[in-house]
Amino acid sequence: MFTKILIANRGEILVRICRTLKAMNISSVAVFSDADRFSPGVLAADEAVHIGPATAAESYLNIDAIIAACEQTGAQAVHPGYGFLSERVEFAERLAAAGIVFIGPGPVHLKDFGLKHTARALAQAAGVPMLPGSGLIDTTEEALREAERITYPVMLKSSAGGGGIGMVLCHTQDELADKFESIGRMAANNFGNAALFLEKYVSAARHIEVQIFGDGKGNVVALGTRDCSLQRRNQKVIEESPSPNISAETVAQLQSAAIALASSVAYESAGTVEFVYDAEAQKFYFLEVNTRLQVEHGVTESVFNVDLVEWMIVQAAAEFTLPAQISLLAQGAAIEARIYAEIPSENFRPASGVITNFTPPPGLRIDSWVETGTNVSPFYDPMIAKFIATGPTREAAIAMLRAGLQATDISGIETNADYCHEI
Repeated sequence: MFTKILIANRGEILVRICRTLKAMNISSVAVFSDADRFSPGVLAADEAVHIGPATAAESYLNIDAIIAACEQTGAQAVHPGYGFLSERVEFAERLAAAGIVFIGPGPVHLKDFGLKHTARALAQAAGVPMLPGSGLIDTTEEALREAERITYPVMLKSSAGGGGIGMVLCHTQDELADKFESIGRMAANNFGNAALFLEKYVSAARHIEVQIFGDGKGNVVALGTRDCSLQRRNQKVIEESPSPNISAETVAQLQSAAIALASSVAYESAGTVEFVYDAEAQKFYFLEVNTRLQVEHGVTESVFNVDLVEWMIVQAAAEFTLPAQISLLAQGAAIEARIYAEIPSENFRPASGVITNFTPPPGLRIDSWVETGTNVSPFYDPMIAKFIATGPTREAAIAMLRAGLQATDISGIETNADYCHEI
């Protein structure tokens, strides 16, 4: 087992992983930018190494600086969390070349599932239900031809996109022609890859995902479903497990499809297979695979009573025995609200500044990186906390989260806590 692990991330996931490492008696190393020098997450780690200026490109995306921090501290492995370098093939390969373990899926899975069009091909080969779509499209003319075949409305998507960036709904030829070049430029600027494709749009859609974990030998388990349909700007706000108002038969089919896909490539470590669920037709279709821990992993942990971070660490140390699928039983329900530093009434514009009071509610699982006196900078994602409520039923979990949000007191900056309470 490892004795020291570096966490190549920031914010609440840094705090979250530090908590698991402490329980496992493994030393933690945080890396930090100028903006995060005094953040609670950095102070919670056993060691901390400065890796650059506030901008992510010069710090949390700086592979050389992170590898140097590993060598400086003697960290044997790196947990990437989510976002930043968590799905970067080059990062995993560079770590391996330096003799450092990447805690997550292997480079081949990062590569194959990192691009949506190759992920679609693998899903199709595994027999997973697919939405009508296209291959990669090079020109506006080709896009217009493919859209006529698929039929409008269609989603124009970046193959390398994520987090709601690089995708747009097009109802007509004019909209598609107008958006094609701009979405390609956006994809190239954000992901270094301008590849685009089309997919049929489902109007009565729900976002359902299945948490998977594989041992790298072809064995995969599924840990239930999550519903992540309540979003703003194509980014999740409320997530819950299990997914409500879906038949047990459909849940079984969702899990089987996710396991079939992951088993077909001998997937290892944690991952999520995401689906679009057509609520009118009561059918589901493959969307994408996230080859990392998800932000919303906490609701799955809460209903299955597991620690997915610990599973990832033990798996990376080659000491993990995958539990039998039949032994993974969900208990009750869990629901999560992402607390963002933002102004809902101004189109969710991010907010920044010093938190003068942070009093989260009792009785909930609070995953957060802030406290009273923390400065929330404008340089990173505005999520400051996740509030997770559990209960014997969905209704009980919702009631607990509602009460918790009402009792929350966050001052100094604007947040969406009241907005989540209204939801």
